[in-house]
Amino acid sequence: MVLTRRQREVMDYIADFLREHGYSPSFQEIARGMGLSSLATVHKHVLTLERKGFLRRGYNQSRSIEPGPRYLQEARRARQDRARAELPLLGRIAAGQPVEALEQPSTISLGDFTGNKDVFVLQVKGDSMIEEHILDGDYILVEKTGQVADGDIAVALLGGSESTLKRFYREPDGRVRLQPANARLKPLVVPAAEVTVQGRVIGVLRRY
Repeated sequence: MVLTRRQREVMDYIADFLREHGYSPSFQEIARGMGLSSLATVHKHVLTLERKGFLRRGYNQSRSIEPGPRYLQEARRARQDRARAELPLLGRIAAGQPVEALEQPSTISLGDFTGNKDVFVLQVKGDSMIEEHILDGDYILVEKTGQVADGDIAVALLGGSESTLKRFYREPDGRVRLQPANARLKPLVVPAAEVTVQGRVIGVLRRY
């Protein structure tokens, strides 16, 4: 069964929370983290994810939500796909003083950059992050997560419909500042409830 976009976001939030904290989130924490005003909506999403095999939980137990077999299967397949994307590493190239060549050529894969993280790729459109050396047409490696630290370069969904790539900062008044890396552009400062974090940038690919 295919997940809707919102169901996928809830599933990713739960998995990210569990990985970062070592225990599963409560319904209240899911609602707060996802910007949902109703616990009934959270309950509905959890029941649907459980029915589809993406979640499992112990009944009459607190903090018992955990990824189900379907989610683990997808995560394992994604790791295997990343491991297959290998290229030969033939040596080092000097950008300053000359360096020695590698005597034993090896391989390098996207998995060396992503580790065991759940990662997807987006192509950049626009120049709002050029001072971070992220250019129009570049491809970014994005770790799926619903939580980022201040200063992380985040993929954020605004108002449920528009995605943007900016540095993420929490303001003292409870709003979120999405800071471009382009002196010509102004930051976006919006209520936290209107922002859904979809991922954290961990790498950039560029085709010449």
